[in-house]
Amino acid sequence: MPSYRNIRKIIKAHPVIEGAGVHLQRAIGFDDPYQYDPFLLLDDFRSDTPSDYIKGFPWHPHRGIETITYVLKGNVTHEDSLRNKGTIGAGDIQWMTAGSGIYHQEMPEGSSDGAMYGFQLWANLPAKDKMMPPRYRGFTAADIPGVTKDDGTVVKVIAGTYEGITGPVTDVVTSPEYYDISIPPEKDVIQKTKKGTTVIFYVFDGEAYIETGSAENGNAREEKVQNRNLILFEDGDDIKIRTKEHPVRFLMMSGMPIKERIAWYGPIVMNTDEELETAFRELEDGSFVKSKAD
Repeated sequence: MPSYRNIRKIIKAHPVIEGAGVHLQRAIGFDDPYQYDPFLLLDDFRSDTPSDYIKGFPWHPHRGIETITYVLKGNVTHEDSLRNKGTIGAGDIQWMTAGSGIYHQEMPEGSSDGAMYGFQLWANLPAKDKMMPPRYRGFTAADIPGVTKDDGTVVKVIAGTYEGITGPVTDVVTSPEYYDISIPPEKDVIQKTKKGTTVIFYVFDGEAYIETGSAENGNAREEKVQNRNLILFEDGDDIKIRTKEHPVRFLMMSGMPIKERIAWYGPIVMNTDEELETAFRELEDGSFVKSKAD
């Protein structure tokens, strides 16, 4: 009998206010960051109320990380200090590598009915890449391939390779997998994972049951997961997801841990307190941005 990855913890996203007054739900970012390595933060900014998000995220800096914004409904206009600018809409991805330092702003606009749904994930950079030149990549919904399996499961491949299909986000420093997975009711799905990686699910629609352990060893059990539940898994090989009367849709994120010290304050993530102090001193004296726009 197979043995599946055990669940390390299930977390319910918590409400926070960020930017100029954006109400969102934070799933990663409250507790020990090392357990999510290489990921640092996951924010869920789904809302049908424009006053929750309309003030947005005006100009602010980042260094030492990558930010990944995935929009499901509505639009987000953006601009950065490298003169990248535009709008990301439903199904689109914005993947920004802050590297040595960048300023940007993200202003949600919502859809015609006032809905603004999306997620922002932060991925850490290893020490050797913390001060790399910043870069921006944007991908539309049409750029993101999908895999539809015989049982009706649909996987949108944002980053990584799923059953031979590779997502558009490549040459990412931490080589993560980032999938949007939908499973119909009454299905058993085995999701393969790479041993040694950190694996996280974030449920945002429906519900499912995660089977852990092994029936042969007498420690098999099921855990119900539902909207705004984040599931952090222990190391292992496969994950078994079962749906019953309801479908489920979730984000799957996985990556190899960097295993370095994290020195983090606000939008800056470095390896030492001295590097943090340098970053904030450079913000004050105007020398923070190392790469200029063309």
